[in-house]
Amino acid sequence: MSQFDNVSVVKAANVYFDGKCVSHTVIFADGSKKTVGVILPASLTFNTGEPEIMETVAGACRYRLKGESEWKTSGAGESFNVPGNSSFDIEVTGEPYHYVCYFG
Repeated sequence: MSQFDNVSVVKAANVYFDGKCVSHTVIFADGSKKTVGVILPASLTFNTGEPEIMETVAGACRYRLKGESEWKTSGAGESFNVPGNSSFDIEVTGEPYHYVCYFG
């Protein structure tokens, strides 16, 4: 799906890591939330409270889940799951990484 219909968008951006990651929260009619964002070239570590699915919209990244030693890749049209109460490392090189983060 290339767009979300009938949603509310929080106008204030979520800005992390000195602007290397910027996202906006999208709220659906059922109250569920997702974030839509961009990560600029960087190596970052994100902590999770609840499980997340990171959907790659454009660009690509390398990621490594907490406790794993192997890096994996995610490109446009792919996604990866991150457990709740955990963390993951993400590395973006070249073009910005566009994503949708699904919570829960």
